[in-house]
Amino acid sequence: MSAALATGDGRTQSASIIASVLRAARPGQTVVVPPGDYFGALGVVDQPGVTLTSPGPGAVLHADGQNVEGKALLVVRAPGVRIENIEFRGARVPAGNGAGIRFEAGSLTLDRCRFFDNEMGLLSAGRPDMQLVVRHCDFGDAPRHDSGLLHHLLYVGAIGTCVVMHSRFFDGFRGHLLKSRAAVNRVLWNELVDGPDGEASYELEFPNGGDNLVQGNRIEQSARTQNPAMLSMGAEAGGQHGARLVLRDNRFVNHHPGTAEAPARFVHLWPERLAGPLEVQASGNSFQGPGLIGL
Repeated sequence: MSAALATGDGRTQSASIIASVLRAARPGQTVVVPPGDYFGALGVVDQPGVTLTSPGPGAVLHADGQNVEGKALLVVRAPGVRIENIEFRGARVPAGNGAGIRFEAGSLTLDRCRFFDNEMGLLSAGRPDMQLVVRHCDFGDAPRHDSGLLHHLLYVGAIGTCVVMHSRFFDGFRGHLLKSRAAVNRVLWNELVDGPDGEASYELEFPNGGDNLVQGNRIEQSARTQNPAMLSMGAEAGGQHGARLVLRDNRFVNHHPGTAEAPARFVHLWPERLAGPLEVQASGNSFQGPGLIGL
């Protein structure tokens, strides 16, 4: 069952057109949005199995000063939701953590989506029964204002599983490119490259520890970084978790020299903050530029 929006070419449409269809969506329905630019916030997806998709070059959603529930352009709280080929731009809220998508419950798959100039690209809740899959997506252009929280491009709470693959992260500012508190993380064949003008902190962080496979990624730190470590694990575990890290066939490139007080680190592990043992397996990785590996 699908619903196609009758919106002409969509080039200067209000997002309220999409929002009204989403409000009426039934379980399992597919909402097809014509390519073009839409202005304003969308609403809430709370029915299971809903797919929001756009063909061709895809739909571009501009916040235009609006938000849903003081949170995001789109709020998702249902199982089996898919979002395909949609771009989210310019999310701002008074708390400073406006997200392209706020993911609060259920399971969500993103395919070929783009998140630019949002205070948070995607921000999730922390329920252990939640699952997130991100494929072929772009996250970039963190805003350069100082209000609110750190502007992470993708911030995953303490959910059950997070899979990120074939995606691109670039041009952060103070926040991390990818931060995940999920119990299980699979970060596969991505580019986490901050770029010459990026000022991200970590490129990749697992603050709670967890079971983590990081494979086939290019991870590159800018000379302008806000934190000379690139991958960090366990810094905020608080004695609650153990950790496992499998680091395989990744290319690390560091352009930041570090300092005597804060040396550059390709990998920074925090075993003293973990409740259980720390297991690390590493093979086939390359390291270019200055930096320490390990503790």
